[in-house]
Amino acid sequence: MTIPEKFHPQDVLVGIIIAFVSIPISMGYSLVSGLPVAYGLYGSLLPVIVFGLVSTSPRFVFGVDAAPAALVGGMLAAFGIASESAHAVQLVPVISLLVSLWLALFFLCRADRVLKFISQPVMGGFITGIGMTIICMQLPKLFGGDAGRGEVPELLAHIYHEAVRCFNLPSLLLGTGTVVVILTGKKLNPKIPMQPILMFVGAGLTFFFHVDSYGVKTLPAVAPGLPAISVPNLQLLGAYGKDIVIPSLSIAVVILSETLLATNNIALKYEDKINTRREILAYALSNLASSFSGCCPVNGSVSRTGIADQFGVRSQLMSLTAGLSMALILLFGTGFIAYLPVPVLTGIVISALLGTFEFGMAWQLRRVDRAEFFIFYAAFFAVLFLGTIYGVITGVLLAAFTFIIRQSKPSVDFLGVVPGLSGYYSLTRKGTATLPIRGVIIYRFSGPLFYANIGQCQKDIEGALRDDTNTVIIDASGIGSVDTAAAKGLLSLYHKLERSKIRLYITGHVSSVNDQLRVFGAAELIQKRAVRAKTSFALADTGLLQPYPVDESQRQGMRPYSPQLAEFEWAFGSESHAMMEQFAHRAAQKIADKKVLDLSRMRNTENEFFQGYWNDIEEEHLLDILGTEVKRLKAEGRIDNSMEIESIINARHELLEERVKKCEGKTAKNLLP
Repeated sequence: MTIPEKFHPQDVLVGIIIAFVSIPISMGYSLVSGLPVAYGLYGSLLPVIVFGLVSTSPRFVFGVDAAPAALVGGMLAAFGIASESAHAVQLVPVISLLVSLWLALFFLCRADRVLKFISQPVMGGFITGIGMTIICMQLPKLFGGDAGRGEVPELLAHIYHEAVRCFNLPSLLLGTGTVVVILTGKKLNPKIPMQPILMFVGAGLTFFFHVDSYGVKTLPAVAPGLPAISVPNLQLLGAYGKDIVIPSLSIAVVILSETLLATNNIALKYEDKINTRREILAYALSNLASSFSGCCPVNGSVSRTGIADQFGVRSQLMSLTAGLSMALILLFGTGFIAYLPVPVLTGIVISALLGTFEFGMAWQLRRVDRAEFFIFYAAFFAVLFLGTIYGVITGVLLAAFTFIIRQSKPSVDFLGVVPGLSGYYSLTRKGTATLPIRGVIIYRFSGPLFYANIGQCQKDIEGALRDDTNTVIIDASGIGSVDTAAAKGLLSLYHKLERSKIRLYITGHVSSVNDQLRVFGAAELIQKRAVRAKTSFALADTGLLQPYPVDESQRQGMRPYSPQLAEFEWAFGSESHAMMEQFAHRAAQKIADKKVLDLSRMRNTENEFFQGYWNDIEEEHLLDILGTEVKRLKAEGRIDNSMEIESIINARHELLEERVKKCEGKTAKNLLP
């Protein structure tokens, strides 16, 4: 262990704040794990200090947290061990020890390199499922009941039975009020740590107003003093064996993946340099310290990291201060804990868990990647209905399956040229005025070419052949590797096209692909100059030089030639027209309100709204849409017919058309032989 090189004095204050925020959160998660509340405070002392000394992340907070606590609590429930019992106090440190050993093994095996195979949708669905499960476990404590165990169906039944058995309205008001105040305070002023404030408010309600006399449960008293450091009872390993060894592996995987992902996210925000391997060592040593302190496994805390970030944390002096502050609290400040209402603590835990939900990620995935969206909810529901272990397994298997499917059907495209511009552009973006080169098919394949997708590659090319096709070029700039089947498939395609007097080229790939073609029996492609470094070289082999002859039959419905590429439409694809309609609608509303059209201001707004992807071609298209909007507002009576708005739009339109015609004339001259 080495002391961090840079400390920042202001982080002392941040550490004190984190210590007070950790009191209710760590006590709550300690109960979730099946331990008495005091062990949550113990887990916020030595493990946090160890992490602060070893970690390379200057801003991340470590401690007792949701996911490991829930997994441990589920293990105890599966063994039939009562929460807060002497047996639980003996077994949980053994689980923490195993977790630390697994993390140490991950450190030795450089497991950070494998982490990239666990996708964020898998982790997002898994963590959200755990958060929802813990909330369902804790809900009865909001109205005076006891926490539940098991999966969601059992938990929902338990919530109902507890509500019938011991519903207490004052408890419910305290608990739900705590959640509402924390969430509202987070929106109004996130820099105010509401958790410790409400903790002391709850204790004050018991001390001054005796809410416990109304049936509101309070926490048991915690004796002052530091945790006793001792070796866990290793004899329990013989009693439980693989029943705790394998589940402890899953806890270690969760700690590793969740914490590293979150650490890297905060590091990217501030461009911090993180040594991921040393981070794993920090996790292992912190969990070893937790085990010797009698605590449950510890983990990175996203919620407390967010609080520290809001207060401008810059170094792990924060963690060292937080640990020392917790030591002082344990020595001199535990008296108030016996006055803390259980529903208030439960409300603090539930509000913290709500912050771990990743439904926002799922909403984004639904719009851009349905497969990842499905994976998120598959992991989420697997955790809810099958348990945490099966949730991880389900998510990882689905992610692996999706990866294989995507590799077998990678992104492909057919390319052409925009007269007047260099380069090759997608033919699927019709608004870009891209045209195919006469007699030439340029096919771009993005992904490794192997046995599962070589057939699709052959099928795509053969399906695109026309009567006048004399050259096929595979743009292989996205191909990083080929296997035996792919090499043989390319050679077979070469011979098949050769028999039809069509020349095949493979261009733009990394040089190692040529080595693979030679090794896998396709050296003939190299010997016959079917592989070229650039697409332009292959075209030159066939006698085609810029400006390339284009297939004019494909021009129907396209915009005129222009050396300006419709880059906005290329960048945003199917969303581009909707964005233009949105802008035109807003512009028309402003015209109706102000009774005037300021073209110069609108052009400045256009460039800002469309993020710099803007030129005459895009503006001409926008004016068409704006003209339609103006006519609609006139029909509705919102714009006076005597106004000259349409004439202004038409005049601008004519000017743009004149520019395009000049560009078209210049381009046409360039196309002459």
